[in-house]
Amino acid sequence: MCGIVGYIGEQNVVPILLNGLKRLEYRGYDSAGLAVLQDQNIKILKKVGKISILEKSLNMQKLKGYVGIGHTRWATHGEPNEVNAHPHTGNKEKLALVHNGIIENYEILKNELQLKGHIFKTETDSETLCHLFEEYIDNGYDFIEAVRIGLSRVEGTFGLVIMNADWPDLLIAARRGSPLVIGLGKGENYIASDAAPLVGHTTNVVYLEDGELAVVTKNDMKVKTINDEPVSKAVEVIDTDLGEIEKSGYPHFMLKEIMEQPQTMANTMRGRLLIKEGTTKLGGIGMDLESLLYARRVIITACGTSWHAALIGEYMLEELVGIPVEVEYASEFRYRDPVLGNDSVVIAISQSGETADTLAAIREAKRKRCKVFGICNVVGSTIARETDAGVYLHAGPEIGVASTKAFTSQVTVLALITLLLARMRSLSSARGIEIARELARIPEKVTKVLENHEQIKTIAEEFKNMRNFLYLGRGYNFPVALEGALKLKEISYIHAEGYPAAEMKHGPIALIDEDMPVVFIATKDSIYDKVISNIEEVRARKGKVIAVATEGDKEIAKRAHRVIYVPPTIEMLNPLVNIIPLQLLAYHIAVQRGCDVDQPRNLAKSVTVE
Repeated sequence: MCGIVGYIGEQNVVPILLNGLKRLEYRGYDSAGLAVLQDQNIKILKKVGKISILEKSLNMQKLKGYVGIGHTRWATHGEPNEVNAHPHTGNKEKLALVHNGIIENYEILKNELQLKGHIFKTETDSETLCHLFEEYIDNGYDFIEAVRIGLSRVEGTFGLVIMNADWPDLLIAARRGSPLVIGLGKGENYIASDAAPLVGHTTNVVYLEDGELAVVTKNDMKVKTINDEPVSKAVEVIDTDLGEIEKSGYPHFMLKEIMEQPQTMANTMRGRLLIKEGTTKLGGIGMDLESLLYARRVIITACGTSWHAALIGEYMLEELVGIPVEVEYASEFRYRDPVLGNDSVVIAISQSGETADTLAAIREAKRKRCKVFGICNVVGSTIARETDAGVYLHAGPEIGVASTKAFTSQVTVLALITLLLARMRSLSSARGIEIARELARIPEKVTKVLENHEQIKTIAEEFKNMRNFLYLGRGYNFPVALEGALKLKEISYIHAEGYPAAEMKHGPIALIDEDMPVVFIATKDSIYDKVISNIEEVRARKGKVIAVATEGDKEIAKRAHRVIYVPPTIEMLNPLVNIIPLQLLAYHIAVQRGCDVDQPRNLAKSVTVE
C-alpha cells in the first residue's frame, strides 16, 4: 500500500527520489521521507502529509548524494506523524530502510532487542527490522548476511530496501508478499514498489519473487533467496508511456481515467474481438479453455470494485454459458474452507495484480489443485505470474485510487470470455455476431455519455450536501448500483448503499424521505417494468429519484426528479454504459465538496497488506 523508491548511480539522487515519490503518492500519503548517503553519513528528511510538503522542505536543504531511498506511507502500525514516517534507522544511524508490509512477530523481536540494549524511537513494526539487522552486524556479520539471516526470523510480509553508510556501494532489496521491481540502467539502477517511478529512466526491469533478496550496485544486480540459494532472473520490458502516468491537462487523474474509457475498452478488445465469426480470441487462456468450458463450478474471487465486476461476470457466464458460478470476497475465501476440487475453476480479478487477499485466495485454490485464471491490469504482477493462465486488461496505469477504467475493462474482459465460451457451447453464430457487434459499439456509446458531462455536473451541484444516497438496480444493473454507491463513498465521504431494487421493501424503504436521493439504474431491459414499480414506491414516500435511463424514454421523466440518458445496448452490456454517469456523478459531487478526489482519506490504491 505504501510506495518505495530507491536509486544508486551517478546522478544526484534527490530529484530522482522526489519524482518517484510523486508518482507513487497514490499508494500512500499519510507521510513521506527519504534517506540520502551524503559525506559518508545517512541524511534523513521526513514530513507528515503530501509529497508537496516534503518537497518544500527539501528546497531549504542542501541534500545531495548518489545513493538513496524514499517512501510514501499509508499507516498500519503507529499514527501518521514525523517520527513514524519512513525511512527508519537503528540506534547507530548507519543503517536505514523503507518497508511495505506488516511484521507480525515484531513485538517478540522488539522485546528481545530491547533486552540487548536497543532503544526504539517509533511505534512502527518497521523499525524493529533496523535494530534486528544492526544486531547481526554488531555480532560480526557483513551487511548482506545480517539482512538475510535477520529476514529468516521475520514473520509477516515485506517489501524492503535497505542502505548502510558502511557499505556505500550497494542497496539491498527483499520481498515477501509486497511487490518490488528493479529497473536496470547504465551505470545506475533503480528499485520501486511498482513500475511508475521507472518510466522515463529505463524500460528494462526485473521483478522480485517472494523469498528473494537482491544486492544492487550501480553496475550490477545479483539475486538469491533468503535461504542463500542463487537465483537467475529474466529481464522484462515495460512499455508504459510517460503520458499514461501524467494528468495531461486534467485537474485530476480520476477524471482523466473516466474520460479515457472509450479508448481503454477499445484497447481491451483490440485483436480479441472477431466480429464476423461472432466470437473472441484470447491467447492468454487458449491452452486452458477446456478447464473453463467443462468446469462443474466456477468461483470468481475479488475485492472491492473488482468484486462488483465479478458479479456481472457471474450473470454473463450463467446466462450464456450455463456454468454454475459463485462470486466470493477474496478476504473471506482465504479464511474459510471452501469446497474445491480439481473440477472447480477459480478466476481471480485484481487491477494491480498484487491484492493480498486475492493472492491468498489464489494460493488456497492452487493448494486444492484447482485451475486458476487471472484477470489483471499490471503486466508482470504477482497474480499474473502465479495464475495458470489469464487475460490482461490493457487499460494502462490507473493512478486514481477510486477505480474507473479498470472496472469497465474488467467487465469487458468478462464479456469476451463469456462470448468465447458460449460460442463453444451452444450460442448461435447469429447471436454471437450480434453480441460482438454490440461490444464493438460500446466505446462510441460511452463517448456519447461522456459528452453529457455538464448536465451531470449540474445534478451534482444540486445533491452535493446530502448525507445519504441509495442506489438501486435489478439484474445486470444491481452490481452497477453497488459500484455507483462505492464510488460516492470512496471519494465524497457521503454514506451510500447499493441494493437490488426489489430488496428495498425488505428494510431500506424505512430510510426514504424527502432528504434521501435514490439513484435508479432504470434502462430498458427485461425487468424495466419492475424497476418502474420500485420508482413509484420511492416517489410515494417523497424520495428524490435520479434515474439513469435509456435515450427516448419519455415516461421515466414523469417519475424522476432528474434523468440522465444513456444510449441503448443489449442487456448483458448495460453495465458498461450505465456505470459512466455514476462515476461522473461521484466525481463532481466530491470535487464540489472540496474532497481530495485522487487520494481519498484512509484509502490506498493497492491493498498489499491484510
